[in-house]
Amino acid sequence: MKTIITILVIFLSATLTAQLPKALDEVAPFSEGLAGIRKGNQWAFIDDLGNIIIDFRGDVYWNPNANDSSEGVKAIRYPKFTNGRCIVRKYVDEIPIYGFIDTKGELVIEYQFLNVNLFKDGVTTGIIHEKIFRGRNEFKLNIYEDKFHEVLMDTSGEIIEFLGRRYNIQLKKSRYELPRITSKILNDKLVAIRVEDNWEIRKLNF
Repeated sequence: MKTIITILVIFLSATLTAQLPKALDEVAPFSEGLAGIRKGNQWAFIDDLGNIIIDFRGDVYWNPNANDSSEGVKAIRYPKFTNGRCIVRKYVDEIPIYGFIDTKGELVIEYQFLNVNLFKDGVTTGIIHEKIFRGRNEFKLNIYEDKFHEVLMDTSGEIIEFLGRRYNIQLKKSRYELPRITSKILNDKLVAIRVEDNWEIRKLNF
């Protein structure tokens, strides 16, 4: 019995005196029970007791020059979880591509977005890049076609609705510009989509 009590005392003492993260460059506000903490260009996430739940990593997306009036990734100042999802980023041929991790730090929505909003009410809108293999040419080189779509997606990564085809997106670093998201989720039944200089309202089918 004394041995059990001794073990419990040691365990509780170690828990109470456990070191909290120090020498941080930045601490983000809590969202859904987790807060981002930054060292250099890497972010980790802590719970409300200061325990590191997701260790430091370099793919978590943040934008120190964020603008609240923008849409998509340009508006995201701090990494944060919404609906259990957080945006991560990697580069393909120097072009940033975005996906989502869950609260365990696992990639649950593949890197496919050129621009994307945070999740809200279980859905998000964004622009995905689809690379379609079309065969080989006379030099036996693979031929691909790039397609771009603005979509409505749920937290499992399933596309609920194609909101429109997008064109004239250049994937060369020297000519690339972040494509604008031209749709707005109004509620769980309606979405507004910009068509040229006007807006139209569509019903959501989910």
